[in-house]
Amino acid sequence: MNSLSILSAFLIGLAGSVHCFGMCGGVVSAFSFAVPKGAKQWPYVLTYNIGRIASYTLLGAATGYFGSMLERNDALGQIPVLQTISALFLIAMACYVGNWWHGLHYLERAGSKLWRHLRPLSKSLLPFKNPLYALPYGVIWGWLPCGLVYSTLTWSLASGSASNGAFIMLFFGLGTLPALIVMAAGIESLKKLLANAKTRQIVALCLLAFAGQMLWRAYA
Repeated sequence: MNSLSILSAFLIGLAGSVHCFGMCGGVVSAFSFAVPKGAKQWPYVLTYNIGRIASYTLLGAATGYFGSMLERNDALGQIPVLQTISALFLIAMACYVGNWWHGLHYLERAGSKLWRHLRPLSKSLLPFKNPLYALPYGVIWGWLPCGLVYSTLTWSLASGSASNGAFIMLFFGLGTLPALIVMAAGIESLKKLLANAKTRQIVALCLLAFAGQMLWRAYA
């Protein structure tokens, strides 16, 4: 795992986090009502996001390990199949963010079948008695069906090992953090900027550029 891959994972999380306003905006709004009255919100926001990113990291390790097993299969030969799949999913995510094509919506719908069983578990943790209750809450909500997460997991799949996959999803999760903090803090000017249609178009083009870079590195 090189520093460029880690930086790219962080930037993809940062760029794609405009998608979080649609997926997680309601979650963050409801989150404030779960915090005890008079308590500072930031310790709860911090532990929630630690739990969420921990789920991403665990998923990255699992998919990275699975991908390493696939790469040992001689049937794949010298064709960078997993890298190509990763790039294609990133292109699909760019189209999703840019509102050009919503094919990933069907993948999110498939993931919602598992989510229906996990979501009720989070309700038992509400309202939060202390910040530690927000940690498992974040772990559960890290499994929220999200095309952005699924797209990045395919990159973990092609990373070559469990540790590489974990690092990719860790830094991807850190990249999504600023947008969620902005939502939790209620900074309206930044929320409007990140949710702006032009911003989404720029972000979509950046994601396409990342996908192009992945294909170039796979076949160069």
